[in-house]
Amino acid sequence: MDLDRAKPVWPQVLEELRRRLTAGVYRPGDRFPSVNDLAAELDVAPSTIQKAFVALREEGKLRTVLGQGSFVAE
Repeated sequence: MDLDRAKPVWPQVLEELRRRLTAGVYRPGDRFPSVNDLAAELDVAPSTIQKAFVALREEGKLRTVLGQGSFVAE
C-alpha cells in the first residue's frame, strides 16, 4: 500500500483495512493482525492503526476481546 504522506494517513489506513475486509482477506471470526504487526507492515505509527481500529469497531466490523486480540465481526 502506497500512502500519500501529504494527506492524513489514518483515513488511508482505514480504507485499506476496509478494502481487505470487503475482499475477504480477513473473514468473519478471523483474528485480525495486531496493531504492531499492521503498523510495521504499513510503515505507520501504532497510534494510527489504533485510530483505524476504533473506527472499525464503531462500524461493527471489528470486535476486541481483552487479552485475546481483535477479530472480524461475525
